[in-house]
Amino acid sequence: MPVNREIKFQTQSPKHTSPLNYFSYFSEIEDTFIRRRGKHLMLSPIDWALIESWKERGVPLHVVLRAIEHAFDSHEAKKRKRSVKTLLYCQEEVEAQYAEWLETRVGGHEASAAESAEPADSVSPFSREAVLAHLLRSRERLAELAEQRLPSDDLTEALTRAVNLLADIREDYETSAQPDTRKLEDSLSGLDRLLDDAIRTTISPADLESAEQAVESQVQPYKRQMEKSAYQQTRDNLLRRRLREHFDLPRLSLFYL
Repeated sequence: MPVNREIKFQTQSPKHTSPLNYFSYFSEIEDTFIRRRGKHLMLSPIDWALIESWKERGVPLHVVLRAIEHAFDSHEAKKRKRSVKTLLYCQEEVEAQYAEWLETRVGGHEASAAESAEPADSVSPFSREAVLAHLLRSRERLAELAEQRLPSDDLTEALTRAVNLLADIREDYETSAQPDTRKLEDSLSGLDRLLDDAIRTTISPADLESAEQAVESQVQPYKRQMEKSAYQQTRDNLLRRRLREHFDLPRLSLFYL
């Protein structure tokens, strides 16, 4: 259910940012909301005011996007018939994610690098250095692919957006006193979904049909042995991987670290 909470605006002026960063904050949130909703829906004035309040309070863009993705994941898991019509539906999750993000910043400037890294590594299967290296490699590869794509298309735009968001995500993880790899994985999954959707709108119908036929022939022998939902999920995963390979796109998830 949407959260009927009064929107409180901060009286302090927003931090200085370049015009591009300022407007991309709004456009990224709008795009993510519309993409997850599945149908184009113009944001209402109250939605824009809500985004403005997040911007003025300094809520990081990647935190907002992760919260929107999580809110829609929860909505879809509950299989609710009513569709999400307003960004207000995601407000509670954004506030919760932002509160948790603020907690990870406590002690970030006072603690030394060694003191802050040890607790984080102890609760993560990956060292902080390994995660940072993975994020850097991924960002550099996506930037390289974006530069190679001529003429520009939907995938080029998605790659450029992912590169910019990865820079913020990496900096956030590197400077956090208590980095959370689970939330990092949520952010990376959102970027993977962004790229997968862009691939679908970019690939030629012939190449898409060829990939679908190849996957279908690969999983068809196992169809009778699997439940319908499991079969469909397996097929979707294999198709997603094949399309990624077609564009030579790396997976961002920590599972591929």
